[in-house]
Amino acid sequence: MKYKYVILGGGPTGLGAAYRLKELGITDFIVLEKENFVGGLATSFVDEKGFTWDVGGHVQFSHYQYFDDLMKLALGEEGWYTHQRESWVWIRDRFVPYPFQNNLGYLPKEEQWQCLQGLIELYKKGPATKLANFRDWILNTCGQGIADVFMFPYNFKVWAYPPEMMNANWVGERVAVSDLGRIVENIIFEKDDLSWGPNNLFQFPKSGGTGAIWKAVGQLIGEEYFRLNSTVKSVNLNAHQITLEDGTQIEYDQVMSTIPLDIFTQKCEDLPAEITQTAQGLKHSSTHVIGIGLKGKPVEQLAKKCWMYFPEDNSPYYRITVFSNYSPDNVPDPANQWSLMAEVSESDMKPVNRTTLVEDTIKAMIEDGLIESEDQVISKFYFSTSYGYPTPSIERDGILKQVLPVLEKEDVYSRGRFGAWKYEVSNQDHSMMQGVEWANRMVHQVPELTLPFPNTANAMWGK
Repeated sequence: MKYKYVILGGGPTGLGAAYRLKELGITDFIVLEKENFVGGLATSFVDEKGFTWDVGGHVQFSHYQYFDDLMKLALGEEGWYTHQRESWVWIRDRFVPYPFQNNLGYLPKEEQWQCLQGLIELYKKGPATKLANFRDWILNTCGQGIADVFMFPYNFKVWAYPPEMMNANWVGERVAVSDLGRIVENIIFEKDDLSWGPNNLFQFPKSGGTGAIWKAVGQLIGEEYFRLNSTVKSVNLNAHQITLEDGTQIEYDQVMSTIPLDIFTQKCEDLPAEITQTAQGLKHSSTHVIGIGLKGKPVEQLAKKCWMYFPEDNSPYYRITVFSNYSPDNVPDPANQWSLMAEVSESDMKPVNRTTLVEDTIKAMIEDGLIESEDQVISKFYFSTSYGYPTPSIERDGILKQVLPVLEKEDVYSRGRFGAWKYEVSNQDHSMMQGVEWANRMVHQVPELTLPFPNTANAMWGK
């Protein structure tokens, strides 16, 4: 069997590529997906008690009109809730509004001064001209106090790697920079500073979780363009041929792969050994999602919160989403039930006791005052994916510059969250548009934007 275009992976990137090809009148393509469903890391699950869970705290906001239009088409104008973001940091037994560095007035006086001292010292000496890594960026942007109190511990919990092992190229709009004047004004006049960021307004599906979006996009494309339960065993680049685990062989003219780049290069039979070896230097972390279905109502301080960050050591999780606040349909009985969804990172540098992780999470939720007792728990959901976050390590950009062009010379284009490994453009909107832009390039030779120019793509927010 032969196709002009073969798409490996049915997550947002693969679905974006397939949708755009069909929109352009191209029907000579197939999407190969190893699971029996589409959506990838944007899939949703319903547990045995009827609670809906995402694979992490997904929210819907966008840098692209094309993406927005497709979302409306997928679920309809009335298929969404719109929420005002309420995100907080739980630290020192209190909630501090996010971004943390703009709301230091919530901290004990000693730590307010510790954070301000770091900023004052930073202003005295002036910004550094050369930053070697993300640790340097934090110190140069936030000062020693904010770094020690929040940025260092929190970022290690998220990334599962120390910040000195990461580059700072990815930061862009992802981290709020510190403005000493604004911070002091907020402290003196006791002002909350809540509006920073591209997702201060976000959408969420009324029903079915985030996975409902991508299921609907798959239906718009048509099931005849998908081959599910299809795992790639090997790729012969010279012969332009893919062999699946069941022995099926598929020939292609062009491939777009969303398989993690380190794994994909191992499947390529005739890729130079040094390129395969280079790709193995890419770093990533695993993600564990723990969903806790609860009876009753959330405590008052959680009634309107969206998600919360947890930098301290008592808890295994770095973020918790009040998932029932996103949609009442995320729980089977909204009048009497609610839900919390926790995320935990793991790497060789940050191991996790998976055996006790769910119980450790519940214990920490009680310690943090999120739930009153284990008696409230009526459902426990656990999902783990070994590829959760593509780490923007110091070596990453050099590796990508070596590996991606070699594949493209062989008519293979690696795109998406782990296909291209660029965390700074791996939200749902970015990921889908990487697929759309690949399709435009293949059919009409339109240059791609999102992957080669992430800062430009992110600057389009709000335009």
